[in-house]
This record gives sequence, C-alpha cells and structure tokens, in this order.
Amino acid sequence: MATTEIETSPEGKRHHKRTFTGFGKQDLKKEKAKWPKEALAIWEKFEAGEPATKENFQKSFVHHVNSTLARSIYNIDNFSAYQATAHSVRDKLIERWNATQQAHTEADKKRVYYFSLEFLLGRSLDNALLNLGLKEQYGEGVKELGFRMEDILQQEVDAALGNGGLGRLAACYMDSLATLDYPAWGYGLRYTYGIFQQGIKDGYQVEFPDYWLNFDNAWELPRLDIAIEVRFAGYVNKYTDETGRERASWEGGDSVQAIAYDVPIPGYGTKNCINIRLWSSKPKKQFDLGRFNEGEYEQAVQEQMKAENITAVLYPNDNHMVGKELRLKQQYFWVAASLHDIIRRFKKTSRPWAQFPDQVAIQLNDTHPTLAIVELQRILVDEEGLTWDDSWNIVTRTFAFTNHTVLPEAMEKWPVPMVEYLLPRHMQIIFDINLFFLQNVEKAFPKDRDILAKLSIIEEATPQFVRMAHLAIVGSHRVNGVAALHSNLIKATIFKDFVKYYGPKKFENKTNGITPRRWLHQANPKLSELITEAIGNKHWLKDLSLLKNLESHVKNKDFRRRWVAVKHSNKVRLADYIKSHTGIDVNPNALFDVQVKRIHEYKRQFMNILGVIHRYNYLRKLTPEERQDVVPRVVIFGGKAAPGYYIAKLVIKLINNVAAVVNKDETIEDLLKVVFIPDYNVSLAEIIVPASDISQHISTAGTEASGTSNMKFVLNGGLILGTVDGANIEIHEEIGTDNIFLFGHLSDEVEDLRHDHRYRQVPIDPALQAVITDIESGHFGEQRIFAPLINTITFGKDYYLISDDFGSYLDAQKLVDEAYKNEEDWARKSILCTARMGFFSSDRAIDEYAEQIWDLEKVPVKSD
Repeated sequence: MATTEIETSPEGKRHHKRTFTGFGKQDLKKEKAKWPKEALAIWEKFEAGEPATKENFQKSFVHHVNSTLARSIYNIDNFSAYQATAHSVRDKLIERWNATQQAHTEADKKRVYYFSLEFLLGRSLDNALLNLGLKEQYGEGVKELGFRMEDILQQEVDAALGNGGLGRLAACYMDSLATLDYPAWGYGLRYTYGIFQQGIKDGYQVEFPDYWLNFDNAWELPRLDIAIEVRFAGYVNKYTDETGRERASWEGGDSVQAIAYDVPIPGYGTKNCINIRLWSSKPKKQFDLGRFNEGEYEQAVQEQMKAENITAVLYPNDNHMVGKELRLKQQYFWVAASLHDIIRRFKKTSRPWAQFPDQVAIQLNDTHPTLAIVELQRILVDEEGLTWDDSWNIVTRTFAFTNHTVLPEAMEKWPVPMVEYLLPRHMQIIFDINLFFLQNVEKAFPKDRDILAKLSIIEEATPQFVRMAHLAIVGSHRVNGVAALHSNLIKATIFKDFVKYYGPKKFENKTNGITPRRWLHQANPKLSELITEAIGNKHWLKDLSLLKNLESHVKNKDFRRRWVAVKHSNKVRLADYIKSHTGIDVNPNALFDVQVKRIHEYKRQFMNILGVIHRYNYLRKLTPEERQDVVPRVVIFGGKAAPGYYIAKLVIKLINNVAAVVNKDETIEDLLKVVFIPDYNVSLAEIIVPASDISQHISTAGTEASGTSNMKFVLNGGLILGTVDGANIEIHEEIGTDNIFLFGHLSDEVEDLRHDHRYRQVPIDPALQAVITDIESGHFGEQRIFAPLINTITFGKDYYLISDDFGSYLDAQKLVDEAYKNEEDWARKSILCTARMGFFSSDRAIDEYAEQIWDLEKVPVKSD
C-alpha cells in the first residue's frame, strides 16, 4: 500500500513524498510523530468510512451520478446507474483494501504472489455485493431510486483478462485466498483487447477485438505513478568489480514502461480484500513531436504502438515468428515488472537477502512466468552482488510450479536465438543454470548419458530450444499437478526422468477447486437459497463439506419437487437467452446436454457432434409411434478456438452446419435441437451451468489435466457424461458410480491403441463410419470443407481415439436417456451430486497450497 511520508526541506518547509509500500508498526509511529496533531486529527476524523446502510449507499450513488459521471436524475440510464453503483461499491472495497494492506504490512508475515497470465474474473459487481454482504440492501436502495438491480448487473461487461480454465482457476484461487485471510497478491497483464470476441458468420468463427475497456472500468485502480522500466535486446558488458570478482551488466537495447493497475478482490465473510496487480505496457517516449512537425505522422507514434502491442492481446497468434517474439516479450515484461514490485516490498523490511524465501513465495501458474526464475537470479547476481550459489539457493526456495498439461506438444519452448536477441543476459544465465544442473545429474548417474539429454533445459535441435517446463522444475522447490491422475501421469511420463533424479517428494498433487461463492451462490441464487434453507445457515459457503447435510433430504418428496423446480427455472432462463441471441427455440422440458469449453481436438467436441449426427439419423428412421418413447434433447455447445487453430475452427463450422440442418427438420419435431452459443465467457457460464442436466467432459483418457467446468456442473446438480480422465475420476469417487456416466478406454491403454493405429490397419467403428459417410455425402455442406477434419480420423491415424471410444460413447448416451425417463430417480441423483461435492472447493485447495507448499500463515483483518 502506498503511503505519504513527510520530509522537511532545508528551508524548513514541510512537503509530502509518495512511498510505494505501507509502514510497519515502528515506522508508522515515527511518521505519525512528524505530522502536526491538528492535521492528523482531521485525517483520522474523515478517514473512517460511513456505515454500509441503504441510505448511505443512496447518498453515494447520487454523488457519483452528479460528480463522477457529471449527470443528473434527468439523464441517467441503466448503464450510468451501473457505473454509479459500481463506484459506490468500489468505495467500500477500497476501505477494506487499505485496511488489509496495512494489516499485512504490520503483521510482516510471509506473502504469496500468484503469477498467472490469465485471471478470468468475469463480472465484478454481483460478486463484490455478495462477498461484502450488501446485495439485499443495495438492491432495495437502487429500487427506491427507480432502477432494478437485475438490469444494473447486466450492464457490466466481462473483464477480458483470460480465456479458459487456467484463468478461471486463478480467479477462484484469488477469491479463496481473500476469503481465508491469507496475505496474497496476484500478478498478471492488463490486456487492452482480451483474446477476442467471437462471432459466427456462415457457420465459421470470426474474431473481433474485445473493447472491454472502452468505458470506465470501475474495478481497477490506475497507479500511473508506478512506472517500471523493462529492457529488451541490448548487450552484456563483462567487467571486474573492486573486489576482483567478474561481473556482468545488461546494457543498451530498448525499454518500455510497465504501468500498474490494481484490482481489489474481496473475501466472503471477512474484512480481507487482497489485490491483483495488472501491468500495462507504455513507451518511455509516447510522442515524437519533431517527426510529427516534419510530416512523419505514423513514425511520430511508432514507439507508442510498438510498446503498447505487448499488452494488446492475450496469446498473440504465434503461427509466425513475429507473434512468437511478441509472446516472449509479453512474458518477460510481466515477470520483470512483478519481481521489481516484490523486491521493492521486501527491501522495505530491511531484511537480509537470505530471508527472502521466508517472506516471499511465488507460485508459477503454468510455464508462462518461468522467466521469473532467471530474472530473479540475474537481479541477485548482477545487481545485488550475491554469489551464484547463494542466489540460486534463494531462487529455488522461492518458486513453486504448477503444471497444467500432460501433452508433450503443449510444453512451451523458445528458440535460443530469439531468447539471445531479446534477453541476452538471461540466455547466458539459462546456459549456466543448465550446465551446473547437468553436472550434478552426471555425478548422480555417471554411466547414463541419455538422461543428460532428457533432463537438459536446452533441447539440442536446429536451432536449439529452451524447454520452459524443465527450467521451471529445476528452479522450483515444489512441482504439482492438478488432479490425482494428472499428477501420477506427469511423474510416470513427461517428468519421469526428473522424478528419477529428484525423487518423488518434489512432485505433489493439488486437485483443482472452484469457489462456491461464484459458482453456486452467485450463479444459481435460487438453488443457494434452497440449500441454505435445508442446511439451516450459510456456513456452507465457507465450508463446502456441509453440503453433505443435503443427503438427509433426498427422500423428501417436497424437497425433490422444489429442487427440480429450481432446475427448470434455470433451463427456462437459458432457453430465453438462446432464443434472444441465436433465434433458436428450445424446449426447457427437454434434456439439456452441454459441452462448453475451449475448442480443442483432445477435448473431443468433434466426437460430440459426430454423436449428434448419429442420433439425428437414428431419429429420422423411427416411426411416429417409436418417437413417442424418445427423450427430447437440446445439445448445447460453446467455446472459442484459437485464431490459428484450423481444425478446431472446422469443428465449430461442422457444429453450426449440423445445427442448421437438424433445427429445420420438422419431421423430428422437438426431439433434437443443436445450439452453438457464441462468445462463451464467465457470465454466460453462470447462465449455462445451472441449467445443465448432463454435461460432457469427454477428453481422450490421459489428456485433460483436471478440468474445473466438470466441478461447476456437478456442484449445480448436473450429471456428468465423461471419460476416466482428469478430475472426473475424483468426482466419480466422491459422488458414486450411480451418479455419473463414464465410458471409453483408460489412460494406460492409450499408447497401445495409438501404436495400433500407426502400424496396423484398424477398422473404423461402423456407426462412426456411417456418420462420416453422411458428412462426405454433402448432407451438412460441401464435403471438401470438412475433409481435413475427417482426415484426422482416417489419414491422421485417429490420434485422439474417437473411433475407439465411439461405440461406448453411444452406449453411455443410451444410459443417459433411460435414466432421464425416471424423473424421481434423476432428481435424487442431482441432489446427491451437489451434496457430495465438498472436496472440490478452491478453499480446500488453497489451504493445501498454503500448508504444504507456501508455508503461509493467515492474517485476519480486524473488524472495526
């Protein structure tokens, strides 16, 4: 927390000086002693915020309309009402944020810093109101002012700071860190245009910039005075210092500025309000007036455009070298600014460097922030003058690494020449880290030269590559997977040689979790009310294991009826959304079958739509009498494909073409509808998840690290159709075999099946072949369009094993149909799913990280 210091000039006049970190107890007393008593009394008098009453909210609302927005009662619309409400709520957050930062500074305990390239926060107003316990009274307040809270909440756009599960996990973890009173900061990037807004044109995905920052963003606090210089390129100057030590200095090159924007994150049922600091890239010199005056208008702003590109877009398309270079610059820019901030905060404590890991824990959320390991080593050796060994001891005690994939092709790596050009000193340090590491490996395994190549941070190719996952493992004291199967798989496959060297203790499992505050209390308020009534209090929002108490209500017929009524109302809400945004009419009495997630071959949306075609052709063959016994189904897709991922974009095209045919076929009536909902995001998930009857999590076994959308659906009483993969396994263990539909081959069979596809003539499943033939006939559009997609199964040797799993997939779908016909039993399954999800709270996961990896203590903020 930044504070004000008073200094006395030589002339004896007092002036104020901005400091960027709060004072500890002793320093605070010294500073207070410098202030005139009269001034201090005035500050203390007005510093205390007003009570969060309805009347005070209305006063704040009107103030922000008149002053912040410069409007009046006569020209305010719903969006202006949202802005005024958001600023009023932010005022309360800032009070808690200031108190939290001061409390953490005074306590002087270890902090955790969560580095994530994504923070998929969604909308903030509703979440803040619920966590602060203000939604009811503020709702009444805006109603008396002539507005509806429901309309106001809809005005907010999602923060475009992430794309998928990685970012949503980070957001859930920040919510839990705040709720559990842990001293924590998040560090990320402030993307000007997000990843992209998804549109659908002629069935194809089209990408548009996400202009989420066009209007006032009430949830960020610009810290324009915090500007950190970040260098790229240049050269390394070797020199001998006054003690005779050989030193290195990174000099020259180009620099940009990292500007800080803070996002307060309130905890639930606590005064704690922590912070996510996002960095925006700006040039050191924004405008070249000389060039402008010479008529070189584009060149006058060239430096500004070049600098701002760094944080313009999440995951720039890297199908070309310019995109790859921008991604690397993005990652270094982020970690360099963040470490500068952390080190400044540490130095304020006046501790020796040896105590840095006792005050600082840095969690790397995937490989994107791995350069932080090298940057900290550079700072300690080159700038602080520590020895290499002392520095490396500090580095490896500071960092911990979360791995999120088992796919070798998803392991991030950078060409050595590119790293050498952009970060010349860092490349030298990486080579040294690798050399010293491999020397130790060679001592441990003197007769095994193969293991040196397997463990090396540098991949010997043309050109050489830096393996970021290897660097993250070597530079961290703990490595964790995110589900039991995933953690076992990485130890047995991609990281098995590291386990051989380090031993198994360095590698842990921390099964992912989700926050029930967002994903049940906020997303499904009617179900939240019913659960609270049944349990007798809201304690379950901070102790999800209390949901177990719902099991005693399963046999209560009235409770089941009310449970089903809540589900139906959520399906009606989703049906209304689908109609208004796609024009498709769907029947809320049908089974809602949902698959919403990032579009990728391993997630197998392709298999899902192939199954839909099979179902469609089956329905067409039935007589009207036979159709009477069919369960109506609405199949709902959503998710974005990476702009450069051609096959994934073809999957979206096929889904939309199938939907166009199926939805117009009056012969099957309402027995099957297919919907692709564009621009899937957090706010849309909050509508879709509570409405699901069945959700599909059907990745090829051994490819999904964990998944968290499966947890959200089950927490809301939806059943899973899935493979034995990721967190599906642990969900199955918790909720029971009767309440989940599993199918497909197991992970230990996958490699043998792939071997057979590569070297033997494996026949395609007959039912799948019939579907492929139907597509190739032109039934769903020109055959040539989908030929590359079909080829992934045929000529491509079916790497993701769609043919191998297709038969059991169809069998599992039949079981779903039969189970859904028994309404009473389905309601029991739904209740038991929710009741047994206590393990999957992000609170449980964060407590495990804090106790077993970070060695972190809670620092509660005292109530007023």
